[in-house]
Amino acid sequence: MNEIAIRVEHLSKRYRIGQYVGSGAQYKTLRESLTDVVSAPLRRLKYISKFEFRNSKSGGSDSQSAIRNSQSDGFLWALKDISFEVKQGEVLGIIGRNGAGKSTLLKVLTRITEPTEGQAELHGRVGSLLEVGTGFHPELTGRENIYLSGAILGMMRKEIDRKFDEIVDFSGIEKFIDTPVKRYSSGMTVRLGFAVAAHLEPEILLIDEVLAVGDYEFQKKCLGKMKDVSEGGKTVLLVSHNIPSITNLCSRAILLVQGKVDADGPARDVVDRYIAAARSTGGECVWSDACTAPGNENVRLHAVRVVSDGEVTADVDIQKDIVIEIDYWNFEAGARLDVGIHLKDRMNTYVLASANRPSASIGIDPWSGRSHPVGLFRTRCRIPDNFLNEGQYSVDVAVNNHTLVWQAGQENAVSFVVHDSGAMRKEYQGRWVGVVRPRLAWATEYLGSGNISTGPELAGADKVQS
Repeated sequence: MNEIAIRVEHLSKRYRIGQYVGSGAQYKTLRESLTDVVSAPLRRLKYISKFEFRNSKSGGSDSQSAIRNSQSDGFLWALKDISFEVKQGEVLGIIGRNGAGKSTLLKVLTRITEPTEGQAELHGRVGSLLEVGTGFHPELTGRENIYLSGAILGMMRKEIDRKFDEIVDFSGIEKFIDTPVKRYSSGMTVRLGFAVAAHLEPEILLIDEVLAVGDYEFQKKCLGKMKDVSEGGKTVLLVSHNIPSITNLCSRAILLVQGKVDADGPARDVVDRYIAAARSTGGECVWSDACTAPGNENVRLHAVRVVSDGEVTADVDIQKDIVIEIDYWNFEAGARLDVGIHLKDRMNTYVLASANRPSASIGIDPWSGRSHPVGLFRTRCRIPDNFLNEGQYSVDVAVNNHTLVWQAGQENAVSFVVHDSGAMRKEYQGRWVGVVRPRLAWATEYLGSGNISTGPELAGADKVQS
């Protein structure tokens, strides 16, 4: 059997921007949807799927030139000359910023949309979960949608019967299995959708942001199931902004930037590249134009910076205080405003959250919740020395009104690196474990030897020391 499960060669997808669809487009009735399922091409049921698309109006070299020069008015290249292979049993992560082309790539692979150029091969039965409730009809019950989705995936009824109880148990919605899906919450829908896709034994599983919905326990079940699927020799292609899940589940990752492959390699290396590119390159970010700065008509950011030892810097000595400065314009006289931050590590894990509100601050900020006149303000947050461990960090900032309604903010506004060249680094010859590394208060006292039954020399230790 071919060891390559997915092969993509020079794949490109172009969309027309602002194209008018017309008023004739509308949702299909249940009868029409079921008719479409019955009349779908038989290739949906084949175990080996191969599909190829080419633009017959342009030759190869001319086509590639057109893609490279894709600045034509009215068009957007969502994907540009994508090529990669995925081996059977491999778990591949696809990461990138919003609009990078990740979801478009999966939609092309699942034949939801046709590419403008290139070809793709999928060797094996494909299961996909691209959006919450993909493939479900809202008028059908959960039970009926399980059988409908199974049929679309090419499963025989007896196969679905065998897996039915396991699917329902995994989804955790057994009480509502005979309720129409249109009455499900988004969390219930994604539970059922993932359960169907993961339990109908596809040879290739394509997943797009399934972990963005659902509670913590369900996310743990999803991660466990995807790990089981991959260890069972199945091929998984996972699109996610959940960086820990990419590094924990995927041995390899691809980074998409503006529709192109920017990096392809070990998952941790690609994630590091993605995080470094997504964050600010320095310790300061300034928005000089109050009309276009992040925020709204009431409040806009002016600057965010990292200050240590009196200087703006992106490289901080672990033995120095760190001050996060947030400058913002207030345009509404009398507004009562508060400022907060989220601090994240290199894996996008939240290290801490803080704000200048009395409930979250050591001291009292005289401007917290107080009526602000129109003008420019600067709020500072101090992180003490020897608190953060060595590593890279980024800062999200937000300005809210006193009822915690967002007014202005910016994710990953600035980033900085904490380093240690002091005694601890030398003594331990490496990085101390943990996210925070505070110097805590320690003290030792001698309690005597009265409770220890040992030799006579120790029994007299109290007298010697006294």
